[in-house]
Amino acid sequence: MKHLLHNDRLSMVLLSMSLFFTSCNNNQQDSKKKIKKVNDTTMTVTATAYNSIENQTKKGNIGLAAWGDTLKPGMKTIAVSRDLINLGLGHNEEVHIEGLEGTYTVKDKMNKRWTKKIDIYMGLDAKAAREWGEKQVDIKFEKKDDPKDKFSKQAKKTK
Repeated sequence: MKHLLHNDRLSMVLLSMSLFFTSCNNNQQDSKKKIKKVNDTTMTVTATAYNSIENQTKKGNIGLAAWGDTLKPGMKTIAVSRDLINLGLGHNEEVHIEGLEGTYTVKDKMNKRWTKKIDIYMGLDAKAAREWGEKQVDIKFEKKDDPKDKFSKQAKKTK
């Protein structure tokens, strides 16, 4: 009799665990469905460069970015103008920049006065930033249709 009760309990535990993990998986799939990949977007922007130097960043904490990330030399990150954020180029989005190797990650925001502009983080290398100067470059990123973005197709459908 004890053997049967033990098997019933074991079966109930296994069934409960199975239902729990299935539910977790469905929740992950649901959250992934909310942000739809729309397409690759290419646009021309003005690109400048900046460094972890107090007169170029936040006074008192030169590595602190606007979203709270800590920037360190060697990181491939950029700051973006706020109009680009509204177009889907938000925090932690990946960007390919014409003329530069690899992928850059959006970790910082620029002052509101800038539009259609990115600022490439170059750590402590002020000479490299000066040599970069100001250029018109094409950037490529994957535009997502996010219901939290007031400009998205999904957000307009829910209004």
